Amino acid sequence: MSEQTSIGAAPQAPDAEAVQDAVPQQGAAPAEGAEAAAPPVDGPPADSAPGDPFAAPAEPVPAGPKDRRKLFAALRWTAAVLVFAAVGTGVAYGITQPERTDIPGLSTQSDGRLVYPPLAYPTLPAGAPLPGAADNPLGTHYASLGSLLLPAPGTAVPEAGFKADKDGLLPLDAFLEEYLAEDRARLKETLEHEGLRQVAGRAWTTPDGTRTHLYLLRFHAPGFVDAFQGCTINTRLVGAVAIGADEEWRSVKGTQKNELAGAANDGTPDWRSAADVSLYREAKPAGDEESRLGCVQSGDIQAVIIQTRKGEVPTIPLHQAVVLQYQLLR
Repeated sequence: MSEQTSIGAAPQAPDAEAVQDAVPQQGAAPAEGAEAAAPPVDGPPADSAPGDPFAAPAEPVPAGPKDRRKLFAALRWTAAVLVFAAVGTGVAYGITQPERTDIPGLSTQSDGRLVYPPLAYPTLPAGAPLPGAADNPLGTHYASLGSLLLPAPGTAVPEAGFKADKDGLLPLDAFLEEYLAEDRARLKETLEHEGLRQVAGRAWTTPDGTRTHLYLLRFHAPGFVDAFQGCTINTRLVGAVAIGADEEWRSVKGTQKNELAGAANDGTPDWRSAADVSLYREAKPAGDEESRLGCVQSGDIQAVIIQTRKGEVPTIPLHQAVVLQYQLLR
C-alpha cells in the first residue's frame, strides 16, 4: 500500500508584467470658440478586435487641465493596486510551492510512511486478462510472479544473502526458514500436496533497522490458497512463537471508507474482500526484537509480509506495505 504511499507537476508561476505609468500625449489646444473635446472613451476603436496587440493605437484626445489631474491620480492608484496585487500573488506562490517543512510554522513531521517507486501493473502475455476482469472470475494472475512483488522503498538496502534469483523466485525451503523448525516439515508437505506452483520473494532493510521479508506464493487455484496455514493467527515464526491480531490495523480499517473496510458487497469477486487481508503482531513480551506479520490473499496468490526490528516494529510501514502489495495484486 508509496504511502506509493499509491504517488503532478507544480504549477508554473506566471511572468509578472511590468507596471508602468501611462502618460497621455498632449494634443494641440482647441481653436477659439470651438466646443470642448469629449472625454476619452474606454475600449479599443470600433474597427479593432478587442485585445488585438497589433491594432493601431487610437488618436489621443486632449483633456482639460482638471480632467488631466484626475486621470493622473487614477493612474497612480491603479498602478499601486496592480503592484500590491502582484506582490501578494508572488507571496502566495512562494508559500504553496516549497515543501511545508521549509516554511516556519507550517512544518509537518513524517508519520512514518516510506517513499516507494511508482506502482505499475506488469505487462501481461498477449490476450491474458487482468485478475479483476469479468472473464477471469477466479482472479488468476497471468503476470510473472516476481514482477508482482512490491518494490523496495527508495531508502532501503537489499538484504545480502537472500536466496531469490534474478527473477525473484526462490526455493520453498528458503521460504520455510521463516517458521519454527518443528513446523517446517508439516508446512512443506501441505504446500507440495495442496497446489503450490511457485514462490517469489524480496528482502530489504530500512535506515531505522526494520527488516522486511516479502513472499508471494502462487497456487493452482484460490481454493488452495484458502487451505494455506502459514499466515494465520496460529502461525509460529522464528523469534515469534505467539502472535495476536493487530488492533491498530483493525481500528484504522473500521474507520476508512475503502474496500479494505469490509467484505465486498458491490458485485466484485469474493476473493477481493477485506477478509483476505489480515495483520498480526507478536504477543508481548516480545523480547529484544518484535515481529509483525501481514497476509494478503488475491485469487491464486498468497502474500506473506514479515517485518522484524530490535525493540518495536513501527506500525505504519507494515500497514503501508500491505496496502501497496494488495493494490499490485488486485
